[in-house]
Amino acid sequence: MKRREFITLAGGAAIWPLAVRAQQAPAQPLIGFLSTRSPEEAAIHTNAFRRGLEEMGYVEGRSVAVEYRWAKGDYSQLPPLVADLRSRPLSVVVATGDPAAHAAKAAGFAVPLVFVVGLDPVRTGLVASMNRPGTATGVNFFTGDLGGKRLELLCAMVPSVRRVGLLLNPSFGIEAVDQFRQSVATAAQTLGRELVVQSATTDAEIDAGFAALIKAGVTALVVQNDPFFDSRRSQIIALSSRHRLPGIFHIREFPADGGLMSYGASLADTYRQVGVYAGKILRGAKPDDLPVLRPTKFELVINMQTAKALGLTVPQPILIAADELIE
Repeated sequence: MKRREFITLAGGAAIWPLAVRAQQAPAQPLIGFLSTRSPEEAAIHTNAFRRGLEEMGYVEGRSVAVEYRWAKGDYSQLPPLVADLRSRPLSVVVATGDPAAHAAKAAGFAVPLVFVVGLDPVRTGLVASMNRPGTATGVNFFTGDLGGKRLELLCAMVPSVRRVGLLLNPSFGIEAVDQFRQSVATAAQTLGRELVVQSATTDAEIDAGFAALIKAGVTALVVQNDPFFDSRRSQIIALSSRHRLPGIFHIREFPADGGLMSYGASLADTYRQVGVYAGKILRGAKPDDLPVLRPTKFELVINMQTAKALGLTVPQPILIAADELIE
């Protein structure tokens, strides 16, 4: 045998078992991640989801793979995104936002579903009960009922306001929109404020909606908690600044990016918990044994620079109540 042939055979003998072992190695579990939002805007929360997975020993790209599908605030895109995910060999589906969760539920995936939703998942039919949810579980972000509390805080921050705007997205769902509107309207009546309701479902309608609210004499704004508005956060904050319109929102990321204030649970911690639940299911837990979680702490966050730019002096009771002051 020639020396060159011997080296080739010897090398092949050494490499061949490694190749076989690589082919026989088990594939990484695959998570289908369906979001109503946009990847850039949701990055901080997607990272929190990854941290939750890591708490359970799963690192994306090493021990688990994730297929992301983004509706980018356009809920009509959810059905084709779901159909695409159905063709993948998924181990679990994660759905963030009520429209995404219901689209995933309706698709009848053969694997468990982990969600984050704002509405009561029992009332909307996502789960059988909070404690024994069935084939789907997750976190009920529980922010829709806080509209009235947000208006109360906004009026405490800006006592001079008499006419308040309410920005709604009808495409989020009739029940969610009606629930939020009623919560804010009841508070407005109690507080003696006039409420002006404006709808928006597109970027252009957000611009037009702000113009209409200013024309109507609105001097403060409440924005519905909605993934579409979350995905248009920069646009809404820029319009609020341009029109010098104090606003209150449902998540910290709005004042962190220049909005005036927010009141609600930590969305980042919610996404982290969704990651933990997805990791537990990958480890063999059944969704029915993982109760639907609800946040127990709600945070008041104020951007002090924005308050100063709007000419507002933050009242002492608000300063005391605030969980975070962004300087």
